[in-house]
Amino acid sequence: MHELSVIQSVFDIVLDYAKKYNAKKVKTINLEIGELSGFIPEWIQTYFDFVSKDSIAEKAKLQIKKVPARIKCLECGKEFGIKKENIEFACPKCKSTDIELLSGREYFIKSIEVD
Repeated sequence: MHELSVIQSVFDIVLDYAKKYNAKKVKTINLEIGELSGFIPEWIQTYFDFVSKDSIAEKAKLQIKKVPARIKCLECGKEFGIKKENIEFACPKCKSTDIELLSGREYFIKSIEVD
């Protein structure tokens, strides 16, 4: 249920920006979520609907773009993607486990559409 606290933060940020720009209604919130973040899109919308009830963001649609997980081998420099269901933390080229996660855990608001 860690999504609820994160969504509450998203909601607070959205309301701050909406008020700053005198928005009457928040229509869409575009989020980018890393494939390895553990967040489930259906739950994110459900929690947002709960926290935004009776606000200018009520019924706002969350558009979620999944960010693929990318890793870089610190031995040979090869960059490669991984899938959540098939995580292997070794370089496919040199088999080193000296790697760095480049993307896949992010979670941020890309943009907000308002009236």
